Amino acid sequence: MQLYTYFRSSAAYRVRIALNLKSLNANYIPVHLVNNSGEQHSDAYKTLNPSELVPTLVEDEFQLSQSLSILEYLEEQYPDTVLLPQNVQQRALVRAFSLAIACDIHPLNNLRVLQYLSGPLQVSDEQKNTWYRHWVALGFQTLEALLHNSNGRFCFGDQPTFADCCLIPQVYNALRFNVDLTAYPKISSIYQHCNTLEAFKNAAPEAQQEAA
Repeated sequence: MQLYTYFRSSAAYRVRIALNLKSLNANYIPVHLVNNSGEQHSDAYKTLNPSELVPTLVEDEFQLSQSLSILEYLEEQYPDTVLLPQNVQQRALVRAFSLAIACDIHPLNNLRVLQYLSGPLQVSDEQKNTWYRHWVALGFQTLEALLHNSNGRFCFGDQPTFADCCLIPQVYNALRFNVDLTAYPKISSIYQHCNTLEAFKNAAPEAQQEAA
């Protein structure tokens, strides 16, 4: 199994967490999104993933992009360690929470959007960072409300799920942009707890070989 990844990509970070939680070994192949004008734009990588995004999972002859689809694939292909609750309604809630991050927050703040703001639109760094923090704060208000039944260890229940795989990278990026987490005690508590676990620590950007 191979995972084409970038150490700071929150989407790739999600998949690294899931692989670790499931104790699955994958060969990580770095795709640097900044160096050489972005290695994701190379002809070789475009053949693998026409969207020119990371992550991409390759297993035998099977290729799959989109982090949430990869999580679903891993869940079905490797069910020994589950990352979705057994209850149908709880599974739906976990998916909804995960999609609130992957669809409502992340697309507005990913690298290519930020590059477009500072490039063609000539937005200043201060304005770009204000843009980032605005959409994160709006999204985190929703997430904090959805976590009202959380025990503060994980998003849903006593075990990590897709929701935690998505939340931790988003919080990591928010902190990089100096988002104040004071208003989000549940989010902060879950982030702190998950980062005491090896599966999360080993998936973190600074733990990746290319971060050195």
